[in-house]
Amino acid sequence: MKLKYRIVSYSAALLGLFHVATAQAQEIADPAGSGVLVSALRWLEGTLLGTIATVVAVIAVATVGFMMLTGRINWRYGATVIVGCFILFGAASIVAGIQSTASLGR
Repeated sequence: MKLKYRIVSYSAALLGLFHVATAQAQEIADPAGSGVLVSALRWLEGTLLGTIATVVAVIAVATVGFMMLTGRINWRYGATVIVGCFILFGAASIVAGIQSTASLGR
């Protein structure tokens, strides 16, 4: 059972890295010949954070919530999954907030 939670947490972290990398790629001027890579990353972001990811996250939160209520899963692991979904889908807002705070200090 613990292997499943590791896989879920690693995949959520990987999705977050893709999202942050794409957000950074939008702000920095793209070097010549990188149009294919940027469009591939944007397609991957759209696929992983679009409708498919939303449906999977809703199913995951519902399943984990039901398992927490029936006592089949520890509340700490359940909260980790739910907080991970919030971080994954709110990554762009989190990065924008950090960048605006960092620019105020200059």
